[in-house]
Amino acid sequence: MGLLGFVFLSVSGYAMLKIRANEAVVLDANQCPETGPVSVRAILLDLTDPISEITQVDLKRQFERTVSEIEVGGLIEVYALTSDEGKLTPTFRGCNPGDGATADPWTSNPRKKQQRWEEAFNKPLRELADSIGNGSESKRSPIMAGVQRIVIERFSTAKLEGISKRLYVASDMMENTDAFSIYESGANYDAFVKSAGRDKFRALLDGTDVKFWAFQRETSSDQVSLANFWATWVEANGGSFVGYERLAGVE
Repeated sequence: MGLLGFVFLSVSGYAMLKIRANEAVVLDANQCPETGPVSVRAILLDLTDPISEITQVDLKRQFERTVSEIEVGGLIEVYALTSDEGKLTPTFRGCNPGDGATADPWTSNPRKKQQRWEEAFNKPLRELADSIGNGSESKRSPIMAGVQRIVIERFSTAKLEGISKRLYVASDMMENTDAFSIYESGANYDAFVKSAGRDKFRALLDGTDVKFWAFQRETSSDQVSLANFWATWVEANGGSFVGYERLAGVE
């Protein structure tokens, strides 16, 4: 009975390890589950104009906090806005593969998993946070076109259907294009509705939470009006407005 019991336990243990190994998540080139990420967070950085040193520090703090909240299997994408409407510069795309503490010591190598997490996720995002700095002055700030591009090209893919989506926009929030300019019309949503920008920059934000990290400038419209304008724009496009946070400093 002792030998039979030992054999039974050995076979059962092997079978259990095999089941656990088969249940391990297979990752793609972006460290995301092959079946698709479990959530997605996108950050749009509008550095088309310089920001103050203290604003840079505050923005880095917000960025690092958001990264720290990405769950295992969650996707984060980071884009830099350019002065060309709808043209973004991708700076990072990848999922949190989980660090060594999330490894199953029976079926995986915690040290290797920690190394993968550091090299593919933590280090590049930490370096990106450190690189946040001054922009070069631009004549255009097409914020709506940037949001539109992310929503259409990234958030509408089949693998992201039905999962939590959140978009962060870091900007002075002074939309400035030929179709509509807050510098000319003020943060007046009625003026926007009557402009060419309403249809040109329509974005399908259904199922998307949107939060703004607002830079403060002496030339900006008052922050209450700006917050109300952007909250209205998000909700008019089917999204959920979840916050408008003024960052420290004034440029």
